[in-house]
Amino acid sequence: MAGYTSPPFRLLCCWMGAELVYTELISAEGLTREPNYRRSQLMLSSLEHPVAVQLFGADPRRLAESAAMAEAAGADIIDLNLGCPAPVVTHSGGGAALAAQPAIAVKCVRAMVEAVRVPITAKLRAGLQPGDTGYIDLASRLVDAGVSALALHGRSVKQGFRGHADWRTISALVKAAPVPVLGNGDVACAADAVRMLRETGCKGVLIGRAAVGDPWLFARSAAVFGGQEEPAPPSPLARLAVMLWYVHRLAKDFGEKEAVRLGRLQLIPFSRGLPGAVALRRSLGSARSFADLRTAVLVAWATVVGEKGSA
Repeated sequence: MAGYTSPPFRLLCCWMGAELVYTELISAEGLTREPNYRRSQLMLSSLEHPVAVQLFGADPRRLAESAAMAEAAGADIIDLNLGCPAPVVTHSGGGAALAAQPAIAVKCVRAMVEAVRVPITAKLRAGLQPGDTGYIDLASRLVDAGVSALALHGRSVKQGFRGHADWRTISALVKAAPVPVLGNGDVACAADAVRMLRETGCKGVLIGRAAVGDPWLFARSAAVFGGQEEPAPPSPLARLAVMLWYVHRLAKDFGEKEAVRLGRLQLIPFSRGLPGAVALRRSLGSARSFADLRTAVLVAWATVVGEKGSA
């Protein structure tokens, strides 16, 4: 979710019913070495709680320092990522590379637990390759080191994001772990979220890529969880209203230059299914200023209103 789970996106997810939001992966090395990086990555709003700050790294001391910084910034939970297969993360020894070094992973967790008062959690993959059950033993060692909960993505490290998530691995961890387990992987709709809960026995469901451009998925899932009828998807005008808010919020939080960069990335997924979506994506992708982003959304708004008026 790197590049997507900015403060505006997390706020939207909270407003739409997400009971917990996560920051994108944050480098412990970066937090402890670069003040500018620290300020931009630990930008937490009072409106987005509970929020988990997700860290990666392989140095116990730096992870402990980073956890303390995150707690001071307002984090309710500190999550250590041991699952990300991206080379930019694993080349530094973090993410999935840390899972391959259980002794170091345990030292990292213990250092983090000792450094803060808020819960430390850990996110894992279902083994280094399909069929590998080493994640069960690793989870046990992490629990002994002090983690309060575990999250498991049902794909192996080798799979990356290819193929299908094997929810049976989540069920296995639920049975083996004495702490709450959250499930992750291939949850694309509200029905998937409910099915994961029922099939695996996990205590919660993490929704990632499916929520990009569709934070309303949390509201739909919450309704189904509560036994209610699933709400209809938002109307085109509702989607565009959120996009317009998003443009202004990005500029407020980050300033124009960074807002344009993030806006081109984060707003395009919201265009899915909208009338004139191709033109809107083209305009957003070529935006060079806050005014360009705003104009792109307003032109799309006018297109939708015009279509409604001629219907």
